[in-house]
Amino acid sequence: MTTPQSSVPTPPNGKTLVTGASGHVGASLVRHLLAAGEDVRVLVHPRHNNRGVEGLQVERIEGDLLDADAVARAVKGCTRVYHTAAKVSVLSPTEPQMRDLWKINVIGTRNVLRAAQRAGVARVVHTSSFSTIGFDPDDPQRPCNEDMPFYPFVEWMPYSRTKVLAEHEALQACADGLDVVIAVSTGVVGPYDYLPSRTGKAMIDFSRGKLRAIIPGGYEAVTTEDLARGHVLAMERGRTGQRYIFSTRYVTMDEMLALFAEQIGTDRRPIALSPRLMSAVARTISKPMAKLFPNVPQHLTPGAVFVLTMQRRADTSRAQQELGFQPGDLPAAVRAWYRFFVDEGMIAR
Repeated sequence: MTTPQSSVPTPPNGKTLVTGASGHVGASLVRHLLAAGEDVRVLVHPRHNNRGVEGLQVERIEGDLLDADAVARAVKGCTRVYHTAAKVSVLSPTEPQMRDLWKINVIGTRNVLRAAQRAGVARVVHTSSFSTIGFDPDDPQRPCNEDMPFYPFVEWMPYSRTKVLAEHEALQACADGLDVVIAVSTGVVGPYDYLPSRTGKAMIDFSRGKLRAIIPGGYEAVTTEDLARGHVLAMERGRTGQRYIFSTRYVTMDEMLALFAEQIGTDRRPIALSPRLMSAVARTISKPMAKLFPNVPQHLTPGAVFVLTMQRRADTSRAQQELGFQPGDLPAAVRAWYRFFVDEGMIAR
């Protein structure tokens, strides 16, 4: 086993920047850092829903990732940077939507990394996605680890491709001398889902009796607590230039709905649809829907069907062995997720 190396000052030395602090990942990470006594600065977009940082003892800077000057102002004086900001999408996007994804996820990442290098930041932890991790096409359910190369010849979402390119930006910055570690997130479960996330929206719809059908399958899930802790471990103990996968465990859609149903107090379940049929339907309707109704969330997209039915497993042994990461309690996170939605008025009491 490689001995992890870190030259990053421990709190309370220096200031810590979190980009994307209003998102599901960023909002939970900021709370974790504050609880540990860190001096936190956040970069948030002035026109976005920023409830995730309201009332917190943080220095708030408003700006756009695509504004290099604003990013430089946010990074200035920081010792550590957590770059969690990204545009997440399972859409089959139109050309303008694809450009938007690329700009935010790739060029935005480049701006953060370049600003960090110019400012002399000690380390950047870049948040990536499990969809950037490759798999064995002959055995898709073989647990996937950080060394498996991205396999491009399947129906990946455009979002996934932009996150692969964002990782390339991070590794290029690392080659140019910036200390970067990559934290790979699986599907996030837990509180502080203010926007809410796509899966969170599905759980809210289920609670309201609006989710009447699902596609059988499952995915690797990580609790907000595990992911926040994983980011800090990556910052403190990670090896420069390495990727670390963080997952609590694999969960089926049936189990996730059952966990939520326990909180609601219902025994209803959505009907299960044919994955093959729904994949064909999704390929037919997803692009027209994205073009005609660009702001309406879509549950049925080719990428979403592909991810669910592929049922990939994650190998988190590198994070466990090198960082000391230990997965937590998924059902407890689902209960906290439900209580959060109730407290925020997204689900009726």
